[in-house]
Amino acid sequence: MSEATPQAPRASDPDTGFAGHPRGLMTLFFTEMWERFSYYGMRALLVLYMTAAVTDGGLGFDAKKAGLIYGLYTSMVYAMSIPGGWLADRFLGQQRSVLIGGILIALGHFSMIAVPLPFFYGGLVLIVLGTGLLKPNISTIVGQLYSAEDHRRDAGFSIFYMGINLGALIAPIVTGYLAQRIYHDFGWGQPFNWHWGFGAAGVGMTFGLVQYVRGKGNLRGAGAEPVLSTEPVNYASFIAPIARIAIYGIIAFWALPYFDLPPRDFGLRVLVFFIPVVIELFRGFFTSVEDPTEKKRIWAIALLFIFSTLFWGAFEQAGSSLNLFADRLTNCRIFGHDFPSSWFQSANSFFIVIGFAPLFAWLWVRLGKREPSSPTKFAYGLLFVGLGFLPVAWASNFASPEHRVGISWLVVLYLFHTIGELCLSPVGLSTVTKLAPRKILASMMGVWFLSLSLGNYIGGQVAGLFESFPLPKLFGAVFLTTTVAAIVLVFLVKPIRNLMGGVH
Repeated sequence: MSEATPQAPRASDPDTGFAGHPRGLMTLFFTEMWERFSYYGMRALLVLYMTAAVTDGGLGFDAKKAGLIYGLYTSMVYAMSIPGGWLADRFLGQQRSVLIGGILIALGHFSMIAVPLPFFYGGLVLIVLGTGLLKPNISTIVGQLYSAEDHRRDAGFSIFYMGINLGALIAPIVTGYLAQRIYHDFGWGQPFNWHWGFGAAGVGMTFGLVQYVRGKGNLRGAGAEPVLSTEPVNYASFIAPIARIAIYGIIAFWALPYFDLPPRDFGLRVLVFFIPVVIELFRGFFTSVEDPTEKKRIWAIALLFIFSTLFWGAFEQAGSSLNLFADRLTNCRIFGHDFPSSWFQSANSFFIVIGFAPLFAWLWVRLGKREPSSPTKFAYGLLFVGLGFLPVAWASNFASPEHRVGISWLVVLYLFHTIGELCLSPVGLSTVTKLAPRKILASMMGVWFLSLSLGNYIGGQVAGLFESFPLPKLFGAVFLTTTVAAIVLVFLVKPIRNLMGGVH
């Protein structure tokens, strides 16, 4: 069977139908907006629902157990991008993968409306599987809307990122009000109804699916078909890495605790397993290409992967430890009115939507040849996400359930985190689409999302210390880790740029 490569717009025939960008960007913008509405709407409630007392409609878990489940769930959401990208590359194509993934996500959220615990866990599993199909492939299609030499690519990803954050802005406001306030405001006698919030997330994903189906014609064939190859599959090449991964699992989950060797904690054993798997995946990418320039570019992605993981480990405290800080230690009151603590989950997206995303999209284009390189932007991202933790580390010294601190501490944190996010996240997506060999593009995008997976998992582990570790030291350690990482990356900018082979 001949190789079928998705078409991309030609440089001589640019599509400028959506704010100077391809019309397909509009379809993907709103699809991702509603998918992120569903994800962040549910995520804003997840830890609060698990740690709420049974009498308040929650599950009654302590912070450590809730942090472990939260970290596993959010990490697996992104880890499943790897098989999701692989299936799209070889069998489904990116467009079909996005559709199937959206259907699974909607079913997962609707499953969580039911009260029995198996429906809660089953819903999480469906969302994990669906996001694994949708997330890497919709980003890949965005990259394919632009030709290789199209200078609008980074700006397009920044606009796409604004769609993500528009959904993330609206979602906690809607789901948080339905879950935490509507019964109180209408005097219905029941303090919380978390399942109303989960249902609203499912409705949002359904809107996204309808919009995607109606607008698929704007994609101009990008991501419509899998990349098929006439080369015979070398099954022997799969045996060795699978065997090694199995050995890693045995060591992490059986041998270490059996011999009473560290790490004994389940969460750390997951990391012992996870890190070698990442190495195996990159090893597979290196062996799949022969061109020396492509190999160097994979090395560049691998190095940026490490710093992306550290960034997300800090940034994704938003849904866990910072969510608990807002709920237990912050006076959620403005202009004399109380508001749900989950509304803080909209702060980051609020800053992006009111102008930060368009500002950064304009800035990168305006700077032209003076635009910072991708590794330099990563260093800025790490620096700002670290600086954001300084205010809450200080506020933690005098915060208590009886004497709650004002909202300004978290607002300043999310302002710094917004700047850091826009320096790193959309730039990372764009960089992968420029550096990855085309035949493994979706697979590499899936592995890139594994940096978010590892970061989310580490973030969940850190959140598990919320009730047992002094918060000034906890948040201070996050600040030091990301700041040191930013300094190290500054010294690695030139070597990484050399590996990028002329890609900026």
